[in-house]
Amino acid sequence: MDLQTLDLLKLQTKYMRDDETVIGLSAALGGQFKRIASEIVKVMIYSQTDQLPEEALDVLAWQFGADWYDANASIETKREAIDNVLYLAQIRGTPAAVQRIVEIYFGDGRVEEWFEYGGEPGYFRVITNNPEATNEKATQFIKSVNSVKRKSAWLEVVILEESTPLNLYIGGAVHVGEYILVG
Repeated sequence: MDLQTLDLLKLQTKYMRDDETVIGLSAALGGQFKRIASEIVKVMIYSQTDQLPEEALDVLAWQFGADWYDANASIETKREAIDNVLYLAQIRGTPAAVQRIVEIYFGDGRVEEWFEYGGEPGYFRVITNNPEATNEKATQFIKSVNSVKRKSAWLEVVILEESTPLNLYIGGAVHVGEYILVG
């Protein structure tokens, strides 16, 4: 049912369609329904984050209580953060929440718990290959991680991995022969 094309008179029973009062009310309310339907689109903010201006994204982050949100991030990062705000609220306090923050702010990376790398109990580390994980972003990133991590877990280190494709050549030789001792 589309409110823009809704005809209230057609929804009435056969006998009520001939009543003058019903005809008048249907005509009057039909116009109101169309006006309301055109306004409904304006309140569907959460489903239209890819079209919202930066200021609206900042207000949404405040409204949702996303204390891990970085107001200085790029608009693409802000949009991804707002798209994940409800999901992160559900999984807050888990390694998956930290992993999602890593993906939002660094794009690529992984979280390793202490038992995966032989560290001290209760610690974890973040490994990324994004060169933007420098001092400028590190402070905001650590603030974001501390906001979504389990309170008893501690970030030990952020490791920046760098990988470069290399040509690797391997060679080998086999020499088969006999030794003859004379003398």
